[in-house]
Amino acid sequence: MGRPEVIVGAPLCRRTAFVLDKFLSNQQEIQQAYPACSLVLATDEPDFVAELKKQINLHRLKGEVITYETVKPEYAKSRVWSIAWGREAMRQYTLSQGAEYLLCFDSDMVYEPSVISIMKEKIQGFDVVSSGYQLPRYGGWGCGGGCVLINRETLNKITFRCYEFKSGRRLSEDAVLDMDLFRCRARVKKGIFASIKHYVNSQEYYGIDPQPMGWFRKLTNSLLVRYMIIRIGILVKYNIAGHLHILLNRRTRHSIPDKLP
Repeated sequence: MGRPEVIVGAPLCRRTAFVLDKFLSNQQEIQQAYPACSLVLATDEPDFVAELKKQINLHRLKGEVITYETVKPEYAKSRVWSIAWGREAMRQYTLSQGAEYLLCFDSDMVYEPSVISIMKEKIQGFDVVSSGYQLPRYGGWGCGGGCVLINRETLNKITFRCYEFKSGRRLSEDAVLDMDLFRCRARVKKGIFASIKHYVNSQEYYGIDPQPMGWFRKLTNSLLVRYMIIRIGILVKYNIAGHLHILLNRRTRHSIPDKLP
C-alpha cells in the first residue's frame, strides 16, 4: 500500500464503541469512495487492540490500531484527557506516515461516503475545515472535534491538549484547538458541509444535513471570538464557550433537526 494522502483517525475505548460495526462499515464506504485514505484507531486500552485489529480485518479496511498513555493530573476525572491524548497520538501518527491531512472523526458517528472529497474541496484556501454535527449532550449542533480536516503544515504547529480545573470544570481538546489555531494564524473554515449521524446508543441518532450557517453562528464560531472566550474561560476556570453554546441553541432551537430513529 502506498503512502495515504489522508489519515482518518478516531480515538475510542470499549465504553464508546457501541456502534463500532456501523462506524467501520461506514469507513469501508469512505475508503471505497476515496481510496487514497487510511484509518487509524487510537486507544489507551491495550487489551482492546487485538479486537480492534480483528474488526479492521473483518471489514477489509486499510488501517492500523495504535496505543497511547493518558497522562493527567491526580485530581482529574474527566474522560476529556483520554480523547485529547488520543487525538495527539493520531496527529503524531499522521506526521510519521507522511500523509498530507488528518481527518478527525468520532467513533459514535457515521458520515456520508463522500465526506473526504467534500472536506478536501472546502479546505482549498484554508488550513483547517470543520463540519458541524449534532451535540446531544449540550443541545443543538456545533463544530467540535468529530469532523475536522487539518493539513500537514498546521499539524506541525499544534498539539492536542485540554484543561480540567480542580472544580471539575473542563475545556475539551476541540475548544483548546481553536485557541491554538488562532495563535498559529491558521486559516479555518467552519460550517455544515457533510451529512452526519451522531449516535446516542446502538439504535438512536441525531442527524444533520448540509445547510447554510447564519451570521450569528459565523460570528460566534470565528477564531477571534473563540480565542477570547476560551482565554477568559481559562483565567476564570469556567467553560464559558460551552455555556454560550447552550444559550445559542436555545435561541435557534427552531432550526435544529429532530432526533431520528
